[in-house]
Amino acid sequence: EPGLGPSAMAQAGAQPTEEPAPQAQPASDLPVEACEEAPNTRPNSSSGVAAAGFRTAKYLPHEWHQNNSDLYHKAFTGCEQAEHGRAQAKELAKHAAATAQRTQQDTTAALGQRLRDIRFWKTELQREIEDLDTETNLLAAQKLRLERALDATEVPYAIATDNLQCRERRQPPDLVNDEVERELLKEVELIKSIQELLRRALMEAANQMRLNRDHKEVCEMDWSDKVETYIIDNKCGRYRNQSTNIQFHPSSVKSEESASTPKAWAKFSYDNVYKAEQEKQASINLRALIDSILQDVSADLRRQCGIVNEAFAKRCKELNDAKYNLEYHLKKILREIGDKEASIAALKHAIREKEGPMKVAQTRLYDRSFRPNIELCRDEAQFRLITEAEELTESIESLKKKLLESEESLRNLEDIRMNLEKEIAVKTNSIFIDKQKCMAHRTRYPPVFKLAGY
Repeated sequence: EPGLGPSAMAQAGAQPTEEPAPQAQPASDLPVEACEEAPNTRPNSSSGVAAAGFRTAKYLPHEWHQNNSDLYHKAFTGCEQAEHGRAQAKELAKHAAATAQRTQQDTTAALGQRLRDIRFWKTELQREIEDLDTETNLLAAQKLRLERALDATEVPYAIATDNLQCRERRQPPDLVNDEVERELLKEVELIKSIQELLRRALMEAANQMRLNRDHKEVCEMDWSDKVETYIIDNKCGRYRNQSTNIQFHPSSVKSEESASTPKAWAKFSYDNVYKAEQEKQASINLRALIDSILQDVSADLRRQCGIVNEAFAKRCKELNDAKYNLEYHLKKILREIGDKEASIAALKHAIREKEGPMKVAQTRLYDRSFRPNIELCRDEAQFRLITEAEELTESIESLKKKLLESEESLRNLEDIRMNLEKEIAVKTNSIFIDKQKCMAHRTRYPPVFKLAGY
């Protein structure tokens, strides 16, 4: 064949990917022909040994053309394949570049979204940390109020116990379980119960402050991790292909077995925020409860203090009235004693005055008993003298009896006077204890604001 025409080349170019089967073997693969002497059968041909050497191992013309055609076809096919490969490589490089750029943009957008998520939880955690810190400080102030209120209850307790001890020094019959005594005992019991309540509130406040600090520490650790992560992701988001601080890290592509999932990551921060919010609300409720307790405690103590003071005032008025009445009766008794003493003196004088008439009457009777003989007569004078003596004796006996009664009455009045004076002394001592000791001591009772812990 002389060669491939344009139509054949066009057909060959239509299918550049399929290589035609060669029609002849390469020269290197052709078998070596034996040097044989060929007979010359053509016309006008010369025959001889010399011409036979030029024919040995040579190709035929059609083989030469076929070889050239094969080379042309291979060259064309190689060019076509190379051009197609270059087009594919260019397209692949363009596609790879676009894919890399798009993937990098998606990754950068994902990092940006991740930064927004981290910033959101970081802001929430920071808000909870600040709220817990503020709430802990407010609770610490309430705890300080509780401590001050507990210290302030020591003064009322000391006053009440001192009042009870002072009133034990009252003398009978004023040593009675009166209303003041009962109210003082109520006050002591009230103060003890209030102190126990305040101690429990102090324990609750200290425990809540510990929980607040623990959850604040958990939130701070989470917040610190998110700050560090935000810095890392922010730095990662700023990396560009032209950055000078980028390099290969083949081992970083592997997945971390301990890595968390986005759901677990969000739930972890959500749980921390939720627990912190719960503790903050519990702290707010505890502060409100403490404030209510302190207000009720101070009001109860001041109300009981008023009741005790009122009972003291009432008791002091009763003691003053009793002392006034005793002093009034003592004055009457003293006057009566004076009158009785005068009466006794008058009775004694009256008895002494009867001694003369009695002596006269008895002397007359004695002397008349010496009348002689018949002159010893029971005459009218004798009867009158006997009657006079009897009347005088009876009168003296009556006076002596009255004197004994008056002296007994005087002794009774003296006993009454002594009892009145003793009772007045007892009342004076009771008034001194209740008014000068107890009520004066109760003026040191703390005011409401101090009992409320301010």
